[in-house]
Amino acid sequence: MTGAPSADEPGMFALVLHSHLPWLAHQGRWPVGEEWLYQSWADSYLPVVRELRTLADEGRTDLVTLGVTPVLAAQLDDPYSLDGMHHWLGNWQLRAAEAAGSRDPDRRALGQREHRRSAASLHEFETRWRHGGAPRLRELADSGAVELLGGPSMHPFQPLLDPRLRTFALREGRADAVRRWGRGTEGIWAPECAFTAGMERDYAAAGIGHFMVDGPALHGDTTRGRPVGDSDVVAFGRDLPVSYRVWSPKSGYPGHSAYRDFHTYDHDTGLKPSRVTGRSVAGPDKAPYDPERAAAAVRTHVADFVDVVRRRLRSEHARTGSPALVVAAFDTELFGHWWHEGPAWLGGILRALPEAGIRVGTLAGAKRDGYVGDPVDLPDTSWGSGKDWRVWAGDPVRDLVDLNAEVTATALGAVDAAPTDGLRDRVADQILRETMLTVSSDWAFMVSKDSAAQYARDRAHKHAHAVREIADARVHGHHARAADLASGWNQADDLFPDLDARRLQPTGREVRA
Repeated sequence: MTGAPSADEPGMFALVLHSHLPWLAHQGRWPVGEEWLYQSWADSYLPVVRELRTLADEGRTDLVTLGVTPVLAAQLDDPYSLDGMHHWLGNWQLRAAEAAGSRDPDRRALGQREHRRSAASLHEFETRWRHGGAPRLRELADSGAVELLGGPSMHPFQPLLDPRLRTFALREGRADAVRRWGRGTEGIWAPECAFTAGMERDYAAAGIGHFMVDGPALHGDTTRGRPVGDSDVVAFGRDLPVSYRVWSPKSGYPGHSAYRDFHTYDHDTGLKPSRVTGRSVAGPDKAPYDPERAAAAVRTHVADFVDVVRRRLRSEHARTGSPALVVAAFDTELFGHWWHEGPAWLGGILRALPEAGIRVGTLAGAKRDGYVGDPVDLPDTSWGSGKDWRVWAGDPVRDLVDLNAEVTATALGAVDAAPTDGLRDRVADQILRETMLTVSSDWAFMVSKDSAAQYARDRAHKHAHAVREIADARVHGHHARAADLASGWNQADDLFPDLDARRLQPTGREVRA
């Protein structure tokens, strides 16, 4: 940024945001389904992108490393989802208007406030988002405000994935980023920060230069990115003491009494009228939301976070004798969807940190500037409970692990049996599309965390059924039926139209560099 304060503190701070939702279009509406997409879009993606665009318009660069998974990017560009989002925003405005006409002063104030928000969001969507999310993300990247991270298509838990399918997902996801954003992504957000030995060679072969792991994978020493094994692929670790200052469910900022309560609804309008008030206060007893009180809390928490980062940079510099890298990483959906005031806090820290003499940068910038240490051999790891694989491979989801293995074997067998005439095979394409939807890491996570577990199981088995019936028709020579089935499933699961089964690694071919 022209005229930016000099970086007086030793080292650099990097903020990494991970944006992801599973494929939700045509997959139910309420309580889980498309509503999840539209709420996240309205409460997180619109305001977070708006904050970043405002900062970019001020001439600020290298603000955030922004991961957007291919499956989410596909939904933000999908015509059906765009139309659904437009209707959802209009409905939000109608609900707000209803509350604004109430005789109750608290509900009337809520309706007026929400009407202003919905009108602003609707205007922004109609003027800036109607052609999809890709133009918005591209302009942020072109301005130098963000580094974009991609990922494998459909967000699979890669360590448990068949190596052929893992390579295919990586390459398809990276190619999708080029088509969608007009640029390749040097780095990726590895789904669930999951890793097992050998994946670094898969990354190198796919042209991926860096990725994220959780702090314990580097034994808590996250002041440098670390090349993995004998590769040039660098793993950056999340600094847990700094990240948990925001993220912790016990002491993180979003639980402050002044902030809007996520769980309490005005059931007549679906709007959220209350502030947190207290952790043990029941919903009906929570106090009305007060925007001025919340804004004051944001200012306090911006100042506190700046102090947390400053102290961490100084302590790590004293420990290592070198300028330190501090990486804080969060789900984008925390900011706005879960934590209503989160986007304002983001804008606040991205101004306040440079003003305090703290350099802000991206992972790519950290790599270029030498924040890279000695090579490391990473353990089997994730950012889930226990920092291992239990969330995605433990006893509560053993049936899903077995389902994924069965469906993958069925799919690869059917695709390998396809004619080898070199022509595009839409049946094989849909088999792989449904397979990747089956093995999404979201389903096991939702079951393990008992968060819409039945929806998650239903989705996994629905896509598994699609694979089985299309593959069965294919391998038994019922080619017309297989084509009809593939076309029918594609009516709902039509993401990644460029997905091409001809790019699947042939059987028996070495998949690593």
